[in-house]
Amino acid sequence: MTEPAESAESAEPAESAELARIDPDATISLLQEMVQIPSPYFEEHELSEFVYDWLDSRDLVPEYHHVSEPKITEYEGDNVLARLEGSDPDAPTLLLNAHMDTVLLVEDWEEDPCSGRIEDGKLYGQGACDMKGGLAAVMVAFEALAKSDVDLAGDVVLSAVVDEEGPYGLGTDRLIRDGYTDDYDAAIVTEPGPILAQEDIENPALLLGARGRFLYDIEVKGHAAHGSQPHKGTNAVVDAGKVADALSNLDVGSHPKLGDGSVCPLLLEGGSQTLSVPERAQLMVDRHVVLGETEEIVREQAEAAIADLDIESEVEIGFRESPDPGIKYGPYVTPEDHDLVTSLVGATESVAGVEPEFGYFASVGDFNYLGDRADLPTVIVGPDGENIHGAGEFVYTDEVVETARIVAEGAMRFVGSE
Repeated sequence: MTEPAESAESAEPAESAELARIDPDATISLLQEMVQIPSPYFEEHELSEFVYDWLDSRDLVPEYHHVSEPKITEYEGDNVLARLEGSDPDAPTLLLNAHMDTVLLVEDWEEDPCSGRIEDGKLYGQGACDMKGGLAAVMVAFEALAKSDVDLAGDVVLSAVVDEEGPYGLGTDRLIRDGYTDDYDAAIVTEPGPILAQEDIENPALLLGARGRFLYDIEVKGHAAHGSQPHKGTNAVVDAGKVADALSNLDVGSHPKLGDGSVCPLLLEGGSQTLSVPERAQLMVDRHVVLGETEEIVREQAEAAIADLDIESEVEIGFRESPDPGIKYGPYVTPEDHDLVTSLVGATESVAGVEPEFGYFASVGDFNYLGDRADLPTVIVGPDGENIHGAGEFVYTDEVVETARIVAEGAMRFVGSE
């Protein structure tokens, strides 16, 4: 039997009335319920309904936003959106973004991967940290703002999105392509921050940017021959290995905030068990980039490195197919003096009693779509944990509550009040 939710009273109490409405036990009970609903990417339907019903039962007027991708994945799903209308049309609009999906359930769990078990201030389950803890935080923060006795000047929008963990980030991508983000001024994404930061930092922390990512999709064409006479053929697998090595040693870009770029071969396929020299091989290579490293530059660098190789195979350099040419994880940096950052710094000092650390995300996610494609100043602030994407994943319950309080107060400071 699952244990009842533990109290998370270790989070500093908030003084303002709206933050006092963020009840630690209710917050962790919500998180526990959501962890107990399996929601691997492309299978978020039950959790979408849960989030919708939770908002609806509190008169927060949710709506479904349909996500359809028939070209590659044949995916159909639904984001859940809600909006608090402010009183001043000239005040900024803030987006609170969190994803509902998890990675596929990992087989190595020694317990139910969706148990929601709580022990020693940790809540266990697939997606507990990445990122149902952050989802619970923005939901209760949104409710607290809605029930506040203070009238908001600007709007606050909640988006619980699908398919962040999948190959294309279809939920937030659809928000952008359908024009929802056109009238937003900034975004908070409650991904777990410190554990995935470039630097060694601890919560409370604000992550103000992230590297971008391209995926080389490379075809190597050799020449078949009998395997007993390999000199008569051109081995595509061998040449693909040389290409992988050359790309691994590319000179990558560097940025004072985002750190260095990186290159990592992920997949090499080709050949068979038949006695033939492989005539074709496929190579996929990850390329994390910093500001200034465009798709054109990334392609040109790969072409130059391969041209310097002494191989006979033909090499075609492309990028992973995507449902739309605009689907790209570009790097971004939010300035430290932006109003959203200073609002969250003030909120952190109020809630946690300390200044937050600043950091930058090591990999990519929906925040790249918002910070780069949608051109929104975007800050990541979320509860930390361990074993993300693996067996034994957990989130610290007190950090879930603290994140909710920081987000609520930070949002109110940013959009203003009447």
